[in-house]
Order: sequence, then C-alpha cells, then structure tokens
Amino acid sequence: MSRNVQDDMEWDGYEPEQRIDPEDDRPGPSDDPAVQDLEPRLLTLFDEHPEAVFYESQLAVHFESKFFHWVTVRALKELRGSGKVGTSLEELTPNTPIRFYFNRRNRYWKRRAEELRKLVLLFSNQAFTRSLGVQGELLVDAGLPRVGFQPMADTVREWEGRSWLATNHDLDRVFQRDGINYGAEIKNRLGYIPQDEFAIKLKMCAALNLVPLFIARMMPKTYIEEVRQAGGFSLIMKHQFYPMSHRALAVRVKSELGLPVDCPARLQDSTLQRFLTWHEGKARRMSRATS
Repeated sequence: MSRNVQDDMEWDGYEPEQRIDPEDDRPGPSDDPAVQDLEPRLLTLFDEHPEAVFYESQLAVHFESKFFHWVTVRALKELRGSGKVGTSLEELTPNTPIRFYFNRRNRYWKRRAEELRKLVLLFSNQAFTRSLGVQGELLVDAGLPRVGFQPMADTVREWEGRSWLATNHDLDRVFQRDGINYGAEIKNRLGYIPQDEFAIKLKMCAALNLVPLFIARMMPKTYIEEVRQAGGFSLIMKHQFYPMSHRALAVRVKSELGLPVDCPARLQDSTLQRFLTWHEGKARRMSRATS
C-alpha cells in the first residue's frame, strides 16, 4: 500500500484477525442501513487509490471504528455482485483463500496482489500466529501484576471446586485482586474472537464463578455490552502485538498495509490503569453490597 493510502487508513485510535478472508455468512437483512452507508465509502477509497489492491480482512479492520467487520464483508459482497469493484478470490496457501479488491480500471492488479499475498503470508503462517498468541499472554502476565492483579492459574477448566465439562475449552488465566477472581481470555489477533467461542467463554466464567475479563485488540460493541451485562470488563488493546524479534516485519505491515501492529516491550501504564479504575469501582460496589 502506498504511503498516501496508509494515511487514509488510520484507525481513529482503534487497532488488528489472523483469519485472512472473513467471508461472513452471519444473517442480516439485505437492506441493512449500515451496509448501504458503507458501500459509497468503499467506492470512494477505490476511486481515490486506483492503483491500490486490498484484501478483505484489511478492509474490515480499516473501517472497524464505525462498522462491524461483518458489515464490511457484506458491503464488499454486494459491491462485487453488482460489478462495481474488481475482485479475485486467490489462494494464500492451498485450501486457504484470500480475496482481493481493486478499482476496475486497475490493469496491473495481479502484480500488486501477488506482492500483497507474499506479505500476508509472512504473518499468517501457523508458527507465527502461535507466537502472537504467546506474545499477548506474556505482555498481560507481566502487566497486570504491576497494578496489583495476581496470577492464580492458567489454562483453567476448574476453579474452587467448580468444573467446566460442556466443551473442551479453557480460560487462559485467573487473576485476583481484592478478593475478586477474574477469568481472563487473551486474544492478540486482528479479528474478533469467534462468536461461538466468545459465548462459551462467557458461560465458562459464570459456571466457574469468575468475573469475565476479555483482553483483546478489538471486539464489537455488541460483545463488549454482553461482557458488561455479565458483570465483567473488556480491555481493548487497540493494537496487535508482535514479538520484538519481528519489529522489522511489524514496521513493514504497518507501513504497507496500514494495519495497527506494534512491538511494545510492555503494556502501557494508561492501558492497565483503565482496568484498575474499573476494578476499584467494582470492589467498592461489592463492599457496600455486603456491608
């Protein structure tokens, strides 16, 4: 992506899904006003950058501050159905699709699409995506104790005599402060946690009598509201965190694709303070309720 396109693809303070092509069949009305609102914005992006090529997840992240990822996918599906944009479904690797979009006047899209495919492949292989998950957990494990949250357990399916037997899922961590136990799920990925997995993790927290704590780069407001209603907190990190050994790749992904990735040595104090402030309010309310 050119520098000008990247400048246009700033995230309004939001930041990145490791799934490459979010073909989302989530049910929704064909006349969804959000889809109708987004379509002209997409066309404007293609018109303003006629030589650029984008891939589907990239565009979903680009518009996420105003539109859910699945809304962007639906809008793109309608645009390609109408023939208003150029598109091609290619293979990132065998059996792994990646869909490209471009201005129909772009005669040389194949060359740019192949360059894009090679770059996406660098951060989408299984070994690297696994390292991203580990990096997210390392930063959280080092960060939360700095503000008084003590790690109590990891890979949790049992807690204080309660067990989760309905599925083979587990919670990443249990943290504790002021007598409150948090069931933490940590997602260092560009896309949302899958809806079915999200629902299971919420049920697990209830079954194990843990306060839900979702730590993610980004979640839709609908998920965040469900966590709030369950008495929990969503700590939105706004960036996907690469290991420091891959700083050069992070710089390239950010500059060429405009994706919100970073290589911090630790979580920012202001990020941790958001959770601490919320926790202190919860602790006060619980204390008043039991006094």
